[in-house]
Amino acid sequence: MRLILLGPPGAGKGTQAQRLVAKYGIVQLSTGDMLRAAVNAGTPIGREVADIMARGALCPDEIVVGIVEGRIQEPDARKGFILDGFPRTVPQAVALDRMLQRHGVSLDAVLELRVDEAALMRRIETRIAEMKARGEAVRDDDNAEALRRRLIAFREQTAPLIAYYQLQGVLRTVDGMAPIPDVTEAIDKVLSSGPKPAKSSKASTPSRAVPAPSAKPAAKGRRPANARPAAKAKPARKPKSKIGKKSARGAATRRKPAPARKTAAAKRKVRAGGRRR
Repeated sequence: MRLILLGPPGAGKGTQAQRLVAKYGIVQLSTGDMLRAAVNAGTPIGREVADIMARGALCPDEIVVGIVEGRIQEPDARKGFILDGFPRTVPQAVALDRMLQRHGVSLDAVLELRVDEAALMRRIETRIAEMKARGEAVRDDDNAEALRRRLIAFREQTAPLIAYYQLQGVLRTVDGMAPIPDVTEAIDKVLSSGPKPAKSSKASTPSRAVPAPSAKPAAKGRRPANARPAAKAKPARKPKSKIGKKSARGAATRRKPAPARKTAAAKRKVRAGGRRR
């Protein structure tokens, strides 16, 4: 069985990892422990990362993946393993997937311990107070301010892994705020239920392109079905003229004025003149 424990600092990953190791007979692989062991042993990788770790800087992804790759090939890890503290980022998860594919293996589940950050802060403050009351030594980085900084780093760097593994269908989420035995029981239940089918994503699954129907060439002498015949041009109408047909033809003639009619007075005058003669 090959597992990853995912959750913010203080979620109880270490406690649940120990219970899984005891139940399934697998090994817990902590990248921090492996890097420190490599430095102490003076291996080539240990010599390469010694200065990086001394400066407090993060080791390159390829080095961390390389040391995990060497560790999972050892006899005690062939039955299965739990990765604790790795991967921390999506690029590390991608590199881990490629490495596992080279060896023909895959992850059985990624266990997310979901917790409330405000409750975590109260939990660590209570734990520190109890340790001091018992006279136990408290580490310098075991305080509320250090936890707050680690929670911010988890949200920014590691939380995107939840969506990454959910798309692969290997994410299993349990309530990390429950009592420790209840969390263990919930983990056993989700592991015994078997793998879930990967969820499809519209954003990640490209839709098949439907080819557009090819246009058929129009037959000779026939117009396409969707083409409209061109409208015939109508002849221009002749402008109507108010001065008659002759004026419209450009040959208009003026009428001769009718001869004036003789009035009765003029007739009498003519008659009177005739009599005098």
